[in-house]
Amino acid sequence: MKDSKLFTPVTIGPLTLRNRTIRSAAFESMCPGNAPSQMLFDYHQSVAAGGVGMTTVAYASVTQSGLSFERQLWMRPEIVPGLKELTDAIHAEGAAASIQLGHCGNMSHKGICGVTPISASTGLNIYSPTWVRGMRKEELPEMAKAYANAVNLAREAGFDAVEIHAGHGYLISQFLSPYTNKRKDEFGGSLENRMRFMDMVMEEVMKAAGDDMAIFVKMNMRDGFKGGMDIDESLIVAKRLIELGAHALVLSGGFVSKAPMYVMRGAMPIRTLTHYMNCWWLKLGVKMAGRMMIPTVPFQEAYFLEDALKFRAALPDAKLVYVGGLISRQKIDEVLDDGFDAVQMGRALLNEPAFVNRMKEEETARCSCKHSNYCIGRMYTIEMACHQHLKDETLPRCLQEEIEELEKQ
Repeated sequence: MKDSKLFTPVTIGPLTLRNRTIRSAAFESMCPGNAPSQMLFDYHQSVAAGGVGMTTVAYASVTQSGLSFERQLWMRPEIVPGLKELTDAIHAEGAAASIQLGHCGNMSHKGICGVTPISASTGLNIYSPTWVRGMRKEELPEMAKAYANAVNLAREAGFDAVEIHAGHGYLISQFLSPYTNKRKDEFGGSLENRMRFMDMVMEEVMKAAGDDMAIFVKMNMRDGFKGGMDIDESLIVAKRLIELGAHALVLSGGFVSKAPMYVMRGAMPIRTLTHYMNCWWLKLGVKMAGRMMIPTVPFQEAYFLEDALKFRAALPDAKLVYVGGLISRQKIDEVLDDGFDAVQMGRALLNEPAFVNRMKEEETARCSCKHSNYCIGRMYTIEMACHQHLKDETLPRCLQEEIEELEKQ
């Protein structure tokens, strides 16, 4: 086999990974009651046993107000013992354990998060749909401390790293983006002002991290639509994050509430999405307007690479993690040869948890994910799963037809 960086160790902050693969913080929807489950345990243990350098549990809200789904983790002392069992199992397989920490901001409902959803600015989120309250200035330091408290809980639970979610239109991203930040005070307007909340959060996070917790930050290179953040501003954000102490940046893009398929690529399987929904009026609305509100963005392997290379050139000394459309050993080697320190995969490791081990044996290894996005369509209601590996579930014919149709595209 040719020389490859893939199976060489990499050190990021205080953490050394056995190889350069990371299971990305792809939402599993495996946490009923906002707590870890046996299903979450089994899945991450399987990925660790499958050879990954580090697996990332996703997404854990730093407060109850930051919950966007019912089957989502909420970081609080009561769940630490369950998470510790999970990290012990991951470590026993030789992998490191990370957890993504964030706050969804305006992407929720009172019935889920317990309060009127909050954001950088007051308004209506038509994608939820719900009324949103802009945060008061005096609330911001307390929210920043909530991120730090979650870091301390993650350490207690045995995690080696955390990934702070500052992209995809979540709360930090809502402050950064001119699309969602319409504030008139010192937290709105110029990019310098829009970064102030991020600065607050990172200051608290780095204090909590000390010298034994690796801090990754997921950020947008572009929001993915006109009126959002673009690369020129995002490069400034990236440089600021490194100055604030982030050990590595995970380079992503897109707004879940505005441009969701820019994040994930391909088509949203509307029939699958509505099939699993419980709310009749939401199901009806998505059936009628889903194609218009969630437009297809064509999939191609390593779809963020062109943008990510601009960050690699602008930040020669920073640790950068590539994520987005990696499904083959060949393309992963290419990305690492381009100077990225590690790679993240989501759907590839859902499709095949042992894909990393297979890549050790096969230079031409390629996972069998065909990007119908069935896994994404169902994750909004029940656990994320690949249609190729359902155990006790037979898909209705209409969903099988949708999958076949999308996989031909």
